This record gives sequence, structure tokens and C-alpha cells, in this order.
Amino acid sequence: MRLLIIALAGTWCLVAVAQDANVKDKIMAAMEGDIRTEAEIERDRNRKPVETLQFLGLKDDLRVLELLPGGGWYTKILAPTLRENGELYVAIGTSRVKRDLLTEDGFDHVKVLDIGASLERTGQFRTNNIGAFEFGVSDVDLAVTFRNWHNFTPEGRRNMNAAVYKALKSGGHFGVVDHTKRHMEPMTAENRRRADPVQIIHEALAAGFEFMDFSELHYRADDELRFEVGRKTVTGNTDRFTLLFRKP
Repeated sequence: MRLLIIALAGTWCLVAVAQDANVKDKIMAAMEGDIRTEAEIERDRNRKPVETLQFLGLKDDLRVLELLPGGGWYTKILAPTLRENGELYVAIGTSRVKRDLLTEDGFDHVKVLDIGASLERTGQFRTNNIGAFEFGVSDVDLAVTFRNWHNFTPEGRRNMNAAVYKALKSGGHFGVVDHTKRHMEPMTAENRRRADPVQIIHEALAAGFEFMDFSELHYRADDELRFEVGRKTVTGNTDRFTLLFRKP
């Protein structure tokens, strides 16, 4: 019996390795897609999509929710990777994706979620607030957001966390990547597009999530966390935290 268990464990490990290799191949194939612009490809070295998505646990058969896809930089990688076996939902700030991407060949399967709530810019630094809402889907395996959480008020993030939590299945994961701000530093014109990772973790825990892991993939020692992320001396080289949470 012990030998049988060992043999089965070895088989499962080989299957997992093969699956990981298959997903990596699909991600890399998506990165070579004709839909991607030269400017988007130029960012690959900095954003490390293969390593980032592997850390977040992406598999090609998952139901994935991407929040605030913007121009679709990650959507163009996620959609082809999930096309055969998985599902991709996009929600909030989807106007550019709907206009420029979902009409293209191979992207018709991406589902846009209308949450029935709008963003409201508020305060001195015009950060986004959003009321309580739901995504209208359930049993999602993985939710992700890339460089967006800094754009929201604490109340807005609280409502976003609650909606993500409800959409995920038990055991589902939530990945957050954003520009790093110094802990407890008041918001200024220079750091307004950064987020305090300790605060982000605290807010996720308050929503009921478990903190699973972090990655140093996007750590940049020479980003002093002093300047606006769009400055020439900083852009493309910002220190970013990469966090992974789990719904119990």
C-alpha cells in the first residue's frame, strides 16, 4: 500500500508539472499574438506576465475574473490562454476592451460583467469611490487586478473586496499587483498612484480573505518610493507588490 501511495504521488506530480508547462506554453503563445502592439510587447520584460500569472496560480481551465482591464494588456494574454478550457470575465472600466478588443477574432468568448454601479471621483486627489455591488457570478476560481487598487478610496476598495469575495468559490484566489507606497505615508501628489501593501493586506483580511503569499518578482531596489510613477526617472521601473489571497 505504501509503495502504491508513493507511486500515485509521483504520477500526480508529473501530471502537475505537465499542466504547468502546458499553461506556460499557452501564455507565451498569447504573448506572440498579432493582436498585441509593439508598445505592449516592449513591456513584457518589465511586467513578467509568465512568472506573474504562474505565481497567481493561473491554469487554462479556470474561471477567471479580471478587474479594471483598462486597455486590455493582460486581457490579451488571459483570453487566449483560457479560450479552450476556461472562462474569462472582465468587469469595471471595460469600455476600451469592449470597443477595441472584443470585436477581434478569438475574443468573442470574453464575458463583460455589468455591475450596475459607477465610479465616482472624489477628494483632493480624485480617487475613485464605488458603492456596494455584486458581480453577478459565483464560483470564480481566480480574480486578478493589476496596478489599479491605488486608484480607489478605502471605502471603494472595501466594496470591491466584498464583491470579489462573494464571486469567488471557497478556496478561490485573489491576486493584487500595484505600485508600492511607504507604509502609513499620507497621500500626496507624488504618491497618489501608489498603494500601501500593509494597508491592502489589512483590508483584504477584514473582508474575510486569508493571506496566502507574496512575490518579489516586481521588487525594484532603486525605486525610492518618493516620486510619481509617471516620472521619467521612475516609469517602467516602479517597485510593485504582488500579493495572493484566498477565500476560505
